[in-house]
Formats: sequence, C-alpha cells, structure tokens
Amino acid sequence: MRPDAVGRGRLAVISALGVVEILAWGSSFYLPAVLAGPIAADTGWPLAWVVGGLSIGLLVAAFASPRVGLAIHRHGGRPVLALAALLLAAGHVVLGLAPNLPVFLAGWLVIGLGMGCGLYDPAFATLGRLYGAEARPAITTLTLWGGFASTVCWPLSALLVEQVGWRGACLAYAGLHLVVTLPLVLGLVPPAPAAEPGTAGTHRMAEPLTARERRVFLLMAGVLVLGGAVMTLVSVHLIALLQARGVALAAAVSYGALIGPAQVAARVVEMAAKGRHHPLWTLTVAMILVALGLALLAAGLPAVGVALVLYGAGNGIYSIARGTVPLALFGPDRYPVLVGRLARPGLVAQALAPSLGAMALTYGGADAAYALLFAMAAANVGLAVALWSVR
Repeated sequence: MRPDAVGRGRLAVISALGVVEILAWGSSFYLPAVLAGPIAADTGWPLAWVVGGLSIGLLVAAFASPRVGLAIHRHGGRPVLALAALLLAAGHVVLGLAPNLPVFLAGWLVIGLGMGCGLYDPAFATLGRLYGAEARPAITTLTLWGGFASTVCWPLSALLVEQVGWRGACLAYAGLHLVVTLPLVLGLVPPAPAAEPGTAGTHRMAEPLTARERRVFLLMAGVLVLGGAVMTLVSVHLIALLQARGVALAAAVSYGALIGPAQVAARVVEMAAKGRHHPLWTLTVAMILVALGLALLAAGLPAVGVALVLYGAGNGIYSIARGTVPLALFGPDRYPVLVGRLARPGLVAQALAPSLGAMALTYGGADAAYALLFAMAAANVGLAVALWSVR
C-alpha cells in the first residue's frame, strides 16, 4: 500500500473522479444524443455529419491513448486529467462558436483529445498508478459513479438547449469543466508516488511482453473491440431496432431507460462481493449476460424488458472488468501503459460501430442487425473463456 496516496483519502479521490467521469462522458460520448437534432435543425448541417463528430473524436482518442497511458505511468494521472478538463472545455468553446461545419468538426478533434485523456481508461490508469494492486475496489466504485453520466447529463443537456440553445449548452459545459472538473482534479487527486530508479517496477515496465502475455493482450484487445462495438451499436440504434420489432416509440424509449438502472444495480452487486473472486469471473459473467440479453432481442421474444435488463447488467459489470482484468493479468507496474495500448482498438471499434450498424439496417434490415449484435456478443463469450486458459 502506498501511504502518500492513501493518506489523501480514497473516498475523496474516487468521489472527485466520479464527478469528473460523469461530466467527461456526459459532455462527449452522450452529447450528440440530445444536441445533434437541435444543431442540425438550427444550422442546416447534415445530421450524419453532426453525429459523425463523435466518431471523429473517438478516433482521435484512440490514437492518443497509448501516449496517454505512458504519460500516466511517468507522471501520474493528475496532470493528464487536468489537461483533459482544459481540452474538453476548449473543444466545447469551439463547438459553441463554430460558424460552419468544418470548424464544428475541428471542435470534435479537440474534444477527442480530451476524451483520450479523461474517459474511463485514463481514470483507471490513474487509480492503478496511485493504489497499485489494491486499485480494484476503487475502479469498481468509480464505474458506479460513471453509470450516472447519461442519467445526469441527458436531462441537463435538454434543459440547457431549452434555456440557452445548443450553442449556450456547449459553452455551459466548457464552463463546468473549468469550474468543476479542473478544481476537483487539482484539489483532490493526489500526485502519483515517484517510481524509484532501479526498482523492480521500473524494470517490469521496460520488459517486452512474453509470448503468453502477448496472447493475453490480444485476447483482451479482442474483448474490448467487440464489447465496445456492441455497446455503441446498442446505444445508437436501440430505438430503431425495437421499433422494427413493432414496439411503439414511447415504449421503446421506456424500455431503453431500463439499461441504466440495470448497469448500476449490477455494479452494486459486484461491489458487494468485495473482490472475493478473480476479475475474469466478472468478465465472463458480463459477456454471458450481454449475449443472453441480445439473444432474447434477436429471437423476437416478448420479454423485451428482461432482455434489456440482462444486457444492461452485463454491460455494467463489463465496464468494471475492462479495468480490473488487465490489472490482475499484467500486474500494477505496467498497468497504465498497457491500459493505454488496450484502449486504442476498443475506441476505434466504437468510432466505426454506428456506421456498421447503419449499413446492416439499410442493406439487411433489423434481422441482420440483431444477428450481427448476437454474433459479436457470442464471440466475446468465447474470448472471455479463452482468457482463462492463458491467465
């Protein structure tokens, strides 16, 4: 245990990072869900390009992630998360003042850098750098906070659009990052303890992966690619998929609202277990629940609510597993660096997934889209099982 980090109070650190993650996710990944329509209606810019800003941001985040992980290993997460707040604020100022579509998309380039420095993976790496092998409970608790990002920011975004318009909403988020996120990071996230030259940890970080570790890395990267693609496809296309099964719009929105509480409830159950089982169990159960939920949806069975609760529960604890499994499999010394490297393929998959889903819906209909989702989820169950053999 590292006393200089623990002395600052883990609860305060995790709570601060929890608020940071709510605002980081709510003002980036979840932003187009509320603002895209008003932006397109006000400006006349094509809706596909307005929504595509998020894909651009995710791609930028993907290519920044390995360097972000390395920076957190060398300097700790505090300066990186502070930079994320500044980048997200600057990007939202560009969005709010954008006179044309190219400038608007340039704003998403800046936001993408902020996402690469400030979403889950950098936050997980920060906790790993602070608490080492004991970071698992902190990571689990942080995802519980993050589960409220859409719950908090979707209504907030809608209120801001109603009161000050979409441009005012973007500027308001810029202000929140400057007056809330940045002070929380600088005031409550402690500097990481300096790594002593010549220690085992320093040598471990410099060592290349062994053949077994490379297999583990590739399997985990595959899990993140498929998991990120499934999560993004469901987030973007769920309402259209439910309507294709004959579910009315209002009912589809109500069904979709079940996912958030299911995610949080599953994370609470995982927290209650207090880390008594290996994180691979969390990952395996998560993938099975996601596959079961999507199988029910694909089969066209009437239990839509049950299907989405299963999916939401699986997706909720998957967020925990993506942070805790690499810590358990690779150890704390190389954790920030490897988390940064692992983040890249998952973010690329998230960036491309909406277009992939749209193509499936356009050329194959809802049945093809459901089949695609279930196939990816089932493949992820296989990858999670395969990780047991090389752990």
